[in-house]
Amino acid sequence: MDYLLKPFPKRRFLNAVEKAIDKIRSSTGNKEPVNQLLAKLPETTPPVNRIVVRKGNAINLIPVDQIRYVESQDDYVMIYHSAGKALKQQTMKFYEENLPKSEFVRIHRSYIVRVEEINRIEPYAKDNHIAILHSGDKLPVSRAGYKQLREDLGF
Repeated sequence: MDYLLKPFPKRRFLNAVEKAIDKIRSSTGNKEPVNQLLAKLPETTPPVNRIVVRKGNAINLIPVDQIRYVESQDDYVMIYHSAGKALKQQTMKFYEENLPKSEFVRIHRSYIVRVEEINRIEPYAKDNHIAILHSGDKLPVSRAGYKQLREDLGF
């Protein structure tokens, strides 16, 4: 439609905006580029099936079915799995979106746990709960996490 080169006067900016509004209202704009971009959008990606972590010079693969839980640690996450634990520079949001939703649940802003790892859930304080895993680890459960667990487990 138009472009501005900096620095530009306010009048030039307003003219560009008016030009864009006119073009949108008249629907004479080329809609093909938008359709091409929408066609290129990736389809929903399947959940990851392994996590790649670097430990020293070695690169280790952790199959998702061996992950017990994921803990947030500032800009990193600690992945607890059957063979130990590994630190990875990624966000909790990445794991929440990419781990299989049928197997993992976010129980707290700092924890995502494999549902089958939970042995029991106990009240901890007023409106708080704690998840006790088969390994004996105790993880806090937030109110939202408890609600999610109730929905997922049907209790």
